[in-house]
Amino acid sequence: MTDVDALAKLRDDFRMQNKSVFILGASGETGGVLLKEILEQNLFSRVTLIGRRKLNLEGEAYQNVKQEVVDFEKLDDYTSAFQGHDVGFCCLGTTRKKAGAEGFIRVDRDYVLKSAELAKAGGCKHFNLLSSKGADKSSNFLYLQIKGEVEAKVEELNFDRYSIFRPGVLLCDRQESRPGEWFVRKFFGSLPESWASGHSVPVITVVRAMLNNTVKPSDKKMELLENKVIHELGKASDTLKP
Repeated sequence: MTDVDALAKLRDDFRMQNKSVFILGASGETGGVLLKEILEQNLFSRVTLIGRRKLNLEGEAYQNVKQEVVDFEKLDDYTSAFQGHDVGFCCLGTTRKKAGAEGFIRVDRDYVLKSAELAKAGGCKHFNLLSSKGADKSSNFLYLQIKGEVEAKVEELNFDRYSIFRPGVLLCDRQESRPGEWFVRKFFGSLPESWASGHSVPVITVVRAMLNNTVKPSDKKMELLENKVIHELGKASDTLKP
């Protein structure tokens, strides 16, 4: 059996389990691509988006997607939104430039941790966290420090399975214009693939790595997937039709 055949079988077996999933941060680039890929692969029997606003999802593909609108400052009032999901994906995040230092900490650490707590209490078995290459709670850089802190705090919740994804620079076409990121994408795009792949990764590759990892049975309580592994896992399905 080839790797492609093995992955196809894993997906088929996973679909038969009729699992439910929620996505935090579906309004962002990675979350949006994740939602699209989940629906195309038809991996889950129920898909729920949890966010601060309702998204305008047009098309038949989205007709069975449930949206839960919550106030992240009062998440204890929305415990029902986090109940009854087998798998959760957290793609929440902002930037210090956009939200300020306090706003960044509130979103990337406090909102994420509280959401994870409610997901665990609501029965979530497998929690997937989108983090960052270089995340380290001891880092002198605020961004990497907060990413490292939330990784550690979520681990303390003791999910049955906890997967942390640490991609490098995300290569994508953002809806929100960020000139600095455009320059970075062009920079990495001009470098030899072997070097660029160690420090950057396309969003679609991250998303496919997340899903390919999810359908693979694992006896590990915690998985730390660095950029190189994300590339390997994500590219495994490049030629596979769902």
